[in-house]
Amino acid sequence: MIGIINYGAGNIFSLTAALERHDIPYGMVNKPEDFDQYDRYIIPGVGHAGSAMHKLEETGLVPMIKGLTKPILGICVGMQLLTQFSEEGNSVLLGILPGKTLHFSDRSKLKVPHTGWNKVQIQREDALFDGIDDGTYFYFVHSFYVEYNTNFTSALSEYGIQFSAAVKQNNYYGVQFHPEKSGESGEKLLINFAQKIA
Repeated sequence: MIGIINYGAGNIFSLTAALERHDIPYGMVNKPEDFDQYDRYIIPGVGHAGSAMHKLEETGLVPMIKGLTKPILGICVGMQLLTQFSEEGNSVLLGILPGKTLHFSDRSKLKVPHTGWNKVQIQREDALFDGIDDGTYFYFVHSFYVEYNTNFTSALSEYGIQFSAAVKQNNYYGVQFHPEKSGESGEKLLINFAQKIA
């Protein structure tokens, strides 16, 4: 069963609605002792990475998240939180991925935020993408991005520059796009996380 890490910085309704459409069981992780009830976790997130990290620290859940051996998926800002640092508020983050979260406007000449459907190119084997074609379009809304790095990027997209659309580091997974807003393919990815990631 999926435990959604509930720290006040996520659009939990759209995520839970997508899980319910496919009868994927879930519950909320509000305090450290809640982790034991679940076999995998999701960190949702929208808005400001620095504020999200501050809220996460206030919950007391950070040591548990950093010590997990079960699968965990960060979505949008939830993925950015896995990196070491964000230019959004010059914020120190969880430091699980050896990379940074950077702002598009300093590196891409395209309009910011990056909003809408964009193609995702799979770079290495990742069970999240089982049954999903390379080049599938997913829905993005973000002004900051996780830098592309072959050591942890499992899928990339391009918006003036290449950036990490999906990451994987041991049992930690992340997607910059919103699977819960990406139609059939996005919901397939959520099903894969619930059923195929051990």
